[in-house]
Amino acid sequence: MHTVQIALADRSYPIYIGERLLGRAELLTQHMPQQRAAVVTDTTLAPLYLGTVADALVAAGVSVIRVVIPAGEQHKDWHTLNAVFDALLANRCERKTTLIALGGGVIGDLTGFAAATYLRGVPLIQLPTTLLAQVDSSVGGKTAINHPRGKNMIGAFYQPLAVIADITVLSTLPQRELGSGLAEVIKYGLIRDAAFFEWLEQNIDALVASDADALAYAIRRSCENKIEVVAADEREESGERVLLNLGHTFGHAIETGLGYGAWLHGEAVAAGAVIAARVSQQMGLLGSADVARIVALLKRARLPVAAPDLGLERYLRLMGIDKKVEGGTIRFVLLRAIGSAFLTADVPQRAVAAALAASIANA
Repeated sequence: MHTVQIALADRSYPIYIGERLLGRAELLTQHMPQQRAAVVTDTTLAPLYLGTVADALVAAGVSVIRVVIPAGEQHKDWHTLNAVFDALLANRCERKTTLIALGGGVIGDLTGFAAATYLRGVPLIQLPTTLLAQVDSSVGGKTAINHPRGKNMIGAFYQPLAVIADITVLSTLPQRELGSGLAEVIKYGLIRDAAFFEWLEQNIDALVASDADALAYAIRRSCENKIEVVAADEREESGERVLLNLGHTFGHAIETGLGYGAWLHGEAVAAGAVIAARVSQQMGLLGSADVARIVALLKRARLPVAAPDLGLERYLRLMGIDKKVEGGTIRFVLLRAIGSAFLTADVPQRAVAAALAASIANA
């Protein structure tokens, strides 16, 4: 097991990365202020992992409440959040009752938001079961639910007490889910770690094949990149954390425009990253050779590199609801080079139109 520490003063916490960690109750109980926990998971994961986690906790003397919600991005909404609150209230959960998010990004985001708001804040531990959640959504304290008009528009910054990333569970991930996580892994190389991007080019086949050693390194390096950014700009005040959203402005537009769940989050981010790279190319910042490298790596990760044709006006309208909009102006995360991202609002619409047209044409 490898431990990475995220440094946030009195809210610092560990990220444990290793194999067969879900059954190790001591990793959870050492962070729990009360011997009582509510484990939130979904209908897909409950038969696979809920028993392992709950039984280990019960054996360690913890009283466990099991909360199972419907699976899927389309259920990351007020209705499902309220169902979680109903379960917590029915079981008289207190301020020291720990919420444990057992699942992917949807479970982590929704349970995190529930923890941030139930009784004005209760303890939270993340047990991410997808690659995407292990390298991105479970780390850094962003929690949210979706609104019909925009993804992740209602939420809070709320840090967990610990993150436990069990690599063993990744061996059963469907190929699409694995690829979705690889999109976020590749993102770290694109925005700030050119050496990691080169490592990914050399090892992407091993990652696609779920090689444990390759996954362990990719998860650790991704988490190290993210925690450095979060520690420097936890609440996106300086602009540095916004760089983690490369591809997300376009990607969220794709997810919202097609309907939540039609594309996986990482799939939309991959296509969005290609559009962002092409906008960068249109503005004379990024060379065609680098764009080709980005497209080639994403293709090898079995990710989409072409965007759905929503129409320019609809893309712009959907992106206008993005959280990076400031003063009514869309701000974009672009690339000067592989490993060097920046945030700008000075992007001509013709550059966006041309990049979108090129991406759609390759569909």
